[in-house]
Amino acid sequence: MSADAWTVVVLTEDALTSADVDHITALHTDPDVDVAYRVLVPADTEHKVVSSVLDHLGMLELREAWDDIVGREPTPEQATATAAEQVTESVELLRDRGVTASGEVTEDDPLPTLQHAVADGGNEVVVVTYPHAVEDTFHTDWASRARDVLQVPVLHLYAGTSELG
Repeated sequence: MSADAWTVVVLTEDALTSADVDHITALHTDPDVDVAYRVLVPADTEHKVVSSVLDHLGMLELREAWDDIVGREPTPEQATATAAEQVTESVELLRDRGVTASGEVTEDDPLPTLQHAVADGGNEVVVVTYPHAVEDTFHTDWASRARDVLQVPVLHLYAGTSELG
């Protein structure tokens, strides 16, 4: 990397889509700055049933809400494997755009890993999530929590859209 290097830490709850990658990479178009992306995906091992049911009902996802109610959630091993697949897909999409990218699976609460990533040279954070009615309303979502503790810009995008969270 050149003297003008920039690291963007991308925290996402699912594999990035092509639209997500387009929106994220469009934020950094200066050809004189080498940008590296570091993707973090938490293994969802501690499922929050009430907020998840409300999120699904708000999006009219009745089957998913029912699955949450009856406890059809992955084992920790399944959650970690799924997160690893999501990291791989996201990193490959970023690399397909010709940018430098790496990634890793985090614990269920990604904030400690996010803090370490910023301390290790992260210049900004992009959080990509689906809308979460309860967390977004009460500012307990990842982006709001990150803004409270990190000293870098934090952008919250809703997955698959150009909408800001």
